[in-house]
Amino acid sequence: MAERRNKAKTSRKTTTVGRASSKRWSQRVTQESDALDLKQGVFKLTSAKKIAASLKRSAERSSRRKAGAYRSALSMLTFYINRAGKSLPKPQRARLERAKLELKHQFGRE
Repeated sequence: MAERRNKAKTSRKTTTVGRASSKRWSQRVTQESDALDLKQGVFKLTSAKKIAASLKRSAERSSRRKAGAYRSALSMLTFYINRAGKSLPKPQRARLERAKLELKHQFGRE
């Protein structure tokens, strides 16, 4: 019976360690995405136009993306907003939402 307890404890530790290593998977996605090579700090830029322009430039230059440039840029922006969740300050969230509209405008998708 003691052997079973030890095995159970070991498997729990393995599971816990696995969770800890993947805690920041969303950060890794934004840094190492196959879709886009993003400029450092793109989501913290001061204006929605600058954010949209940077995403557009990154999407158009990328040779690894699987979808169109507009779709890749919008997907990365939406991903960032969704993963930030409630911790994203309201002014920054509003700026990123405006960047979605600006991205649409810059790609001529009105």
